[in-house]
Amino acid sequence: MSYEFESRIRYSETGMDRKLTLVSMVDYFQDCTTFHSEVCGHGIDFVEGQGCAWMLLSWQIDIARYPVLGDTVRIWTAPYAFKGFFGYRNFALIGEDGTYLAKANSVWVFMDRKAERPCRILPEHISGYGQDEKLEMEYLSRKIQIPPGGEKKEAFQVHRYQIDTNNHVNNGQYIRMAEEYLPEGVCVSRLRVEYRQQAYVNDTIVPVVQSADGETLVSLCGLDEKPYAVVSFTHHNI
Repeated sequence: MSYEFESRIRYSETGMDRKLTLVSMVDYFQDCTTFHSEVCGHGIDFVEGQGCAWMLLSWQIDIARYPVLGDTVRIWTAPYAFKGFFGYRNFALIGEDGTYLAKANSVWVFMDRKAERPCRILPEHISGYGQDEKLEMEYLSRKIQIPPGGEKKEAFQVHRYQIDTNNHVNNGQYIRMAEEYLPEGVCVSRLRVEYRQQAYVNDTIVPVVQSADGETLVSLCGLDEKPYAVVSFTHHNI
């Protein structure tokens, strides 16, 4: 079973160009899957009662066009597979004329919160969701290869406003951090994110940036040089 809701692009969701920002698009997708879970009876209270949580492992978002201030859009989502510990879910941002503005693929892992390890998905955990056919799009690996090298940027600390209900940095906040290192005057047509470990309030983030051939790769690392998240932007000049 798929789920969707309609919205109108707000001023608070746009950037200097009056277009929906990439982070706001991700927020729409995260809200959509949260609404879907609540409707199916598997929302935050349910999974917390099970001692579990869904953790996002990766994003791939392919953007055809960014809607602008005042546009009406539909935000759509549906899972297409559950295997072992993992859930696979598509998203789409759809314009008023029915065209796809963006398509996304995501991979999730079902976690035992107390043990901090994956737990097997049981039928009662996913009843009501159903499964749809996969969207037609190019599906890349959830794992992002990091070439050697890169420029280490100034470190910064995680703040409380970046923490979500799971008590660690929200998925979208890593994208917001990484966007700071994009070249000026570019438009992102593909976003990939691999989440490797959780960052908490007061943790130190050390960004390592690499740019080549229309891609900017940002590894958001800890002091031990191990990435919390790896963010890849494919972009072109405006």
